[in-house]
Amino acid sequence: MFTSGFKNEIVEIRGEKIGLGESKLITIPVDRLPTGTLIEIPVYVFNGEELGPTILLQGGLHGDEVNSVELVRRMLIDKSYKIHRGCVIVVPLLNVFGFLNLSRDMHGKDVNRSFPGSLTGSLASRMAYYLIEELTKNVDFAIDFHTGGAQRSNFPQIRYTPEDTRGYELAKLFNAPFIFESKLIAKSFRNECYKNNIPVIVYEGGESLRLNEHAIQEGINGTLRVLKHFKMINDNVYTPHNSTSIQVNKRNWIRAKVAGLFNSVVQNGAKVKKGQVLGHIMDTYGETNFAIKSPSDGYIIAKNNFPIVNMGDALFHFGS
Repeated sequence: MFTSGFKNEIVEIRGEKIGLGESKLITIPVDRLPTGTLIEIPVYVFNGEELGPTILLQGGLHGDEVNSVELVRRMLIDKSYKIHRGCVIVVPLLNVFGFLNLSRDMHGKDVNRSFPGSLTGSLASRMAYYLIEELTKNVDFAIDFHTGGAQRSNFPQIRYTPEDTRGYELAKLFNAPFIFESKLIAKSFRNECYKNNIPVIVYEGGESLRLNEHAIQEGINGTLRVLKHFKMINDNVYTPHNSTSIQVNKRNWIRAKVAGLFNSVVQNGAKVKKGQVLGHIMDTYGETNFAIKSPSDGYIIAKNNFPIVNMGDALFHFGS
């Protein structure tokens, strides 16, 4: 996997060339605020002295997914990108507008449903265009960092494309607690990369607008394991190894059958048994107490942290 045809001898972004052994910060201008303030995307390029694979690490494709931004940022601060072989292209925050507005979207549009994008389209479409045309043309594979949304917290997990054997191998190298197949979504970043023969694995950990130290650290450790496997960083970099990742083959959401106040009694990531009580839904007057039970043996791979639920709301993402 990734043993030839390396692209890092000369990496070119926005007309700037980064050769072997060079590092550079490049800014991609995207748009201006109504006040005239220029909005740019910072792109860090760390090119090693030896030929090797080029990896794109990106956070903040959805602006409210702050764990993804923090883990990529923290690796910059900790100087984790001391690359000796191959190249790492780092984008800590892609969706600047969504980040400023505490929003998943960019001016009402989801960037991750806007690929391949257009230079003359909406802001989200232009952002997608720049990502594909300026960055991914240089890379061999990518790790796209995300979180859960709408008060739903994902236990650290890696998702890969079913038909992509290289993506599956990358998922195993990352060694997150859970790994599973995830179908391609039309106009998503992963779908566009798949069309261009670029494997992408998606890391999910934590929830939107809330930092989760466990999810951040698992994301950092998994990334370092991948870099270390390809001999891009020193062998003496400490990369704690999880027990074998749990392969989830079936997934479904356990949903609320009644409305009320929801209280979970299991931890995210927990192994559960069939019939085990996972939580309760109570009415506000204390007259009813509806138990939510596990449908079979399996694992909690995400849970809803919001206490007020309506009938049909997703409560637990269940994997077996």
